[in-house]
Amino acid sequence: MHEIFNSAAYREAVLQFDRASEGLVIEEGLRERFRRPQRALVVNCPVRMDNGEVEVFTGYRVQHNQTLGPCKGGIRYHHQVDFGEVAALAMNMTWKCGLAELPFGGAKGGVAVDPYTLSQTELERLTRRYTAEILPLIGPNKDIPAPDLGTNPQIMSWMMDTYSMTQGYTVPSIVTGKPVIIGGSLGREEATGYGVAYVTEDAVKKHLKYVESPCAVIQGFGNVGSHTALKLNDMGIKVVAVSDATGGIYNPKGLEVKKLVGIVRGKGKPGDYRNGDNVTNEELLKLECDILIPAALGRVITKENAPNLKCKIVVEGANGPTTADGDDILGDRNIPVIPDIVANAGGLIVSYFEWVQGLQEYFWSVDAIFDDLKKRMKTAFVKVAEHAERDKTPMRLAALKLGINQVAKARELRGLYP
Repeated sequence: MHEIFNSAAYREAVLQFDRASEGLVIEEGLRERFRRPQRALVVNCPVRMDNGEVEVFTGYRVQHNQTLGPCKGGIRYHHQVDFGEVAALAMNMTWKCGLAELPFGGAKGGVAVDPYTLSQTELERLTRRYTAEILPLIGPNKDIPAPDLGTNPQIMSWMMDTYSMTQGYTVPSIVTGKPVIIGGSLGREEATGYGVAYVTEDAVKKHLKYVESPCAVIQGFGNVGSHTALKLNDMGIKVVAVSDATGGIYNPKGLEVKKLVGIVRGKGKPGDYRNGDNVTNEELLKLECDILIPAALGRVITKENAPNLKCKIVVEGANGPTTADGDDILGDRNIPVIPDIVANAGGLIVSYFEWVQGLQEYFWSVDAIFDDLKKRMKTAFVKVAEHAERDKTPMRLAALKLGINQVAKARELRGLYP
């Protein structure tokens, strides 16, 4: 546990919790429980590589709180994954579930690995071993993983199959974000990006009502960023710059989003698009635009670069892309931040739909899924915006207060066992 509190990401999550819970009526004992994960597992996963050698990868699964229901949270594969980061993300998932009024608690998992250096067979062996190691914690009514950074529907398929083999029958509802053919939900792949776009549309109507042709800059062009760009393009919001880990491309007149998506999905990179200027990820954050959407890694908007941002609003597509210091600076500059637990909740919401469909073995149409997703995203945005206006607080504090209060009320009703 000491390692968690040494983590900058976890300290940041606790700081945000302390700020948000300050005005809430929560007994100190409960407040202290919320600062710590309920359960955490660290596992070491030996994997036989294609060359015959055995390499050991460290993995984590952290359950922050189970008050509202079984835990829910993604699995990320990234070389910088550590205990503190996973615990911080699990805490934020708890508040996100509370804010969205879903019957889940918060969890997160991950393995410290660069998945792009592994072959497909090595990736499968790692996934199956990691799943086997966290079996004591997961289950369709205990803890339901999902894809996150560096993972995808194929990895969810291997996780589902590994769990199912231990049970002796197929259990589709053990994970969400899997392919439709084995029990996944229509619309799950697009859900997070479309949700970001729906919230962006609402934020534009609220904060940029006098801007005739708003333009957006998106850092991160994976699943979330690309689907956000496609939906914004459909909405008539011009995308002028995008980037991934290799760098970005910028054209103030607008990018051909569908062409860009085709390039990246064809194993290219944004810089391969010729009708624009190449920019670095740091330069991209400082481009002049109406909407900045960080949709890649966490902690990219900091006290160092927040004074130089030239956007009118920030919509957080990634988890935790803005540090507390960065938040304060943007607040002083009157740049509204639509926080991650509102803006990127689309994936969580459609994961809930997928889980329900799996339990019922009854599947919905894609139109029904997107209609319900849009309504829920709008409801959350309006609820948080009204709370922020009433209390004269930033939207992040308002969102966290609402999420924390939902969980705290449920915990008080349930009481303390034994």
